[in-house]
Amino acid sequence: MIYSFRYRTQLPDSIRNTAPDKETWIIRGAGRSKYRFELVSDIPLTPNPNLSVTKVPDSTPGIIAKYAFSDEQALLARVRYNRLIDIFLGIACYSLQNHLRTTVQKMGQVETDEIYVGVDKSGSHYVIPVQAKGGSDKLSRVQIEQDIALCADKLPDLICRPIGAQFMQQDVIALMEFEEDGDEIRIVSEKQYQLVPPDAITSEDLIRYRQRLSDGTGS
Repeated sequence: MIYSFRYRTQLPDSIRNTAPDKETWIIRGAGRSKYRFELVSDIPLTPNPNLSVTKVPDSTPGIIAKYAFSDEQALLARVRYNRLIDIFLGIACYSLQNHLRTTVQKMGQVETDEIYVGVDKSGSHYVIPVQAKGGSDKLSRVQIEQDIALCADKLPDLICRPIGAQFMQQDVIALMEFEEDGDEIRIVSEKQYQLVPPDAITSEDLIRYRQRLSDGTGS
């Protein structure tokens, strides 16, 4: 029940209606098997429905595409096989572990769907925790906070870049990068990728993407 209300299900109206305007209740970990209600700004961490979509040649193995479901594991597989984290962040990334479950001091047990490590052209190292949501599920602020805390606790020498992945319509995958802004979690950048057969990417598409690059909007 605690898991559902922290990550998947809205709190009952009798609780949500006690929150002031533009604020909402969340349940934060407060140690091993301890939790507390806290009020935070009601900022949805959802993909922008008006964002332009970038086509990417689908490299998902056929047998995976044939039998994949539409849940978080299928989303993570498509992100991994198509190197979408590398494309989104512009660095070389490698999947380190799925469903990393551990404990963080003063927070208790935390779990991230998948964790990547990466390196850029200057040699800087990164840790990229990824939370994935399929269907109508929404990304949880609590999960992003836990990912950031996990990275600070377990891999403090690496640069943490938390990512949210969300299935959208027509094989579109939204990727969002988050950061802590004081007491808030905010979206730093977002891209939406559509996995398509290679011949579905037209000359017009490539011209448009090149124009984005020259305008400084494609990075």
